[in-house]
Amino acid sequence: MKFQRTLLATSLLLAGAAQAAAPSNEEIWALLQEMKGQMADVQQQNQQLQAENTALKNKVDATEQVALEASEAVEAVAIATEEAVAAQSNGLFSNKTTLGGYGELHYNNLTGKNGASDKKEVDFHRFVLFVGHEFRDDLRFYSELELEHALVKDTDDGSNGGEVELEQAYIEYDINDNHRVKGGLFLTPVGILNETHEPPTFYGTERNSVEKNIIPSTWWEAGVMFSGDIAEGFSYDVAATSGLNTSSGSSYKIRSGRQKVSKAEADDYAYTGRIKWTGIPGIELGATLQYQEDLTQSNDATAGSATLFETHAVIQRGAFGLRALYATWDLEGDGPKSIGADEQTGWYIEPSFQFSNNFGVFTRYSEWDNQAGNSSDSEYDEWAVGVNWWPHQRVVVKLDYQDQDAPATKERDGFNAGIGWQF
Repeated sequence: MKFQRTLLATSLLLAGAAQAAAPSNEEIWALLQEMKGQMADVQQQNQQLQAENTALKNKVDATEQVALEASEAVEAVAIATEEAVAAQSNGLFSNKTTLGGYGELHYNNLTGKNGASDKKEVDFHRFVLFVGHEFRDDLRFYSELELEHALVKDTDDGSNGGEVELEQAYIEYDINDNHRVKGGLFLTPVGILNETHEPPTFYGTERNSVEKNIIPSTWWEAGVMFSGDIAEGFSYDVAATSGLNTSSGSSYKIRSGRQKVSKAEADDYAYTGRIKWTGIPGIELGATLQYQEDLTQSNDATAGSATLFETHAVIQRGAFGLRALYATWDLEGDGPKSIGADEQTGWYIEPSFQFSNNFGVFTRYSEWDNQAGNSSDSEYDEWAVGVNWWPHQRVVVKLDYQDQDAPATKERDGFNAGIGWQF
């Protein structure tokens, strides 16, 4: 009986537990509603993700468009740059165009002797501008424009206070690596100073008297010139140019014959040849020969041909320097011979010593005579001694003293001072 009661109780208990574990309809409905809500949330999240993907795709497309526009802008800048370079190559604002120049201010305090007048003055002797342009590596232009004595002003006697001069204006073309040709207006290839005469490059306030009166520096002509290298250390220049035009009125002096290519008479031409040797650093040896069929451009029947011979040496070995030059003219005809102008000769020697990059001293002895063909007293002898101070290698301050032995009414002694520069 007891067992039966126990079995019945256990059955009733299991039946109650089973009934309790089965969910009711309300619970099932609630569960379905909850699942429906979760599915709605998932659908909403999917829609949000799709919207975000669309926005991201639009951003990527916009970035690609910006990158494309930037690439096109870079390409446009490159094209503009190429056009600018092309414009420069055609001469517009080109970095191949160069500007330079030099100038010098002089003070002379010279006392005349034996009837000569004093010379005590300040003169802005020269202001010069260089302009050059390189069209190609093998083709270039060069020019030099000079104002002398600060101004140009007509006076009652027809003279003026100075000159504006075009000393160089030529085109130069490289035939090959060793030879070139120039055409136009250029400096005659002769002497030491004629082609290199910027103030910081030489001693003395004034240019030396031999290269002024015999060469005569600065001397330029118009024509054509071939130049080049012919062997180790050897170079040459050969030119055919306009010539001098002197006369009996100026005693056939060479310097007065410069026409400066200003409506220059060209009945007779000049032919010039020079050879230089620079085989050892610091040494230059040179010689020039020029021939002109008629020094008066056929204006004087009593005058004839003229031949110039010049030779020089420039030596710079350490602090020691030496310049020496000899030049002579041979003029044919009875006119020059009658006054001794058939021979015009000069020479000088100039040792120097440069103590440092900033200071140097020199002395120079010169002789020149534009009427050396006769026995009259027409020769000049001159001693000069002085100092150069270079505060910069392209700026110089000069002081020198000169002592002359000259023909009557021509002799002057005293000192000169000056400042010069080049750039």
